[in-house]
Amino acid sequence: ERAGLELGGWAWQGRAAAHAQAGPVSLQKIGLQLKATLENVTNVRPVGEDFRWYLKMKCGNCGEISEKWQYIRVMDSVALKGGRGSASMVQKCKLCARENSIEILSSAIKSYNAEDSEKFKTIVEFECRGLEPVDFQPQAGFAAEGVESGTVFMDINLQEKDWTDYDEKAQESVGIYEVTHQFVKC
Repeated sequence: ERAGLELGGWAWQGRAAAHAQAGPVSLQKIGLQLKATLENVTNVRPVGEDFRWYLKMKCGNCGEISEKWQYIRVMDSVALKGGRGSASMVQKCKLCARENSIEILSSAIKSYNAEDSEKFKTIVEFECRGLEPVDFQPQAGFAAEGVESGTVFMDINLQEKDWTDYDEKAQESVGIYEVTHQFVKC
């Protein structure tokens, strides 16, 4: 009687074996790059330590990807096992039981400016130990300001990938359009 299941020539030993073979979780930095077309606005940025970065995560050990959107915030801090510091999120993988973490590097949060329009720019970096962001969904909590007027627009929601408003001071329409993203290794 065999303990494993033969799949296309590969012997599958199950979760325990996959977990036992895994080495230490390596640290990697991943940047989230934003690209958008800006109309008469600049300094598009997340506001506050309670800003929610909505992500889908992948386990670096077994490749399992979360089905649901999860958010992490700068203000959240969870202690890591064994006194190894803290992270914005610590999570045990449902499939392989590996404990993974991700930390928002708040010093790496940047605004997206008029001169960045239609180009990818890193707006935040994450320090990843086993958890890797694979998708991002911008939501509410962004702010921007009018290029000419300096008018501040608060609580911008980018979930629909487009946002428009009117700048009374400059008497012109303002907008953020075609919001896309990508992840890069830093």
